[in-house]
Amino acid sequence: MLTINEIFHSIQGESTHAGRPCVFVRLTACDLRCRWCDTPYAFHEGRKMSVDEVMADVEARGCPVVEVTGGEPLLQADVYPLMQRLLDAGKTVLIETGGHRSIAQVPAGVVRIMDIKCPGSGESARNDWSNLALLTPTDEVKFVIADRVDYEFARDIVVRESLIGRVAAVLFSPVHGALDAKQLAEWVIADRLEVRVQLQMHKYIWSPETRGV
Repeated sequence: MLTINEIFHSIQGESTHAGRPCVFVRLTACDLRCRWCDTPYAFHEGRKMSVDEVMADVEARGCPVVEVTGGEPLLQADVYPLMQRLLDAGKTVLIETGGHRSIAQVPAGVVRIMDIKCPGSGESARNDWSNLALLTPTDEVKFVIADRVDYEFARDIVVRESLIGRVAAVLFSPVHGALDAKQLAEWVIADRLEVRVQLQMHKYIWSPETRGV
């Protein structure tokens, strides 16, 4: 049994899959409180659904790409059989996780988008650095960046851990409304850093406060 905050069909706003239609399965609960969190409603709101019920809802939407997100989806034990069922159904499966829970049990074939928390989040002390050794060439690593301190923190990790080439993409995302994307782009260009600057596309298609998109 899972506690589901929402299931919706929208456009993927982030990652290398940005722009693709995608079904999002948002799980309830998170044990982090990032200062810039844009889904605090997922901390507590939700309803109980079986894996079969979630699968039926996803299949009814007729979309081959599914992202499991939260909250923090790895807090719920039944997320693992759900991901395997989605894979078995032929879906392209993404999971977005906060980087503080082990990704070791995520089924092979799932694209793991791991968010390494920068100091500006207020949660950087919670990063599980052992996850870095588990990353594969199909995974993606994301840094949400609020300011220059966050940028330098992210840049130094990328270099120290030789992330470029180890994973499918390293994503630098400015905190929406807090850091000018142009400024972030200029820092990346100045340092000749081979990362992907990404914007949260859904916040430009719809308003940033819109839920279920």
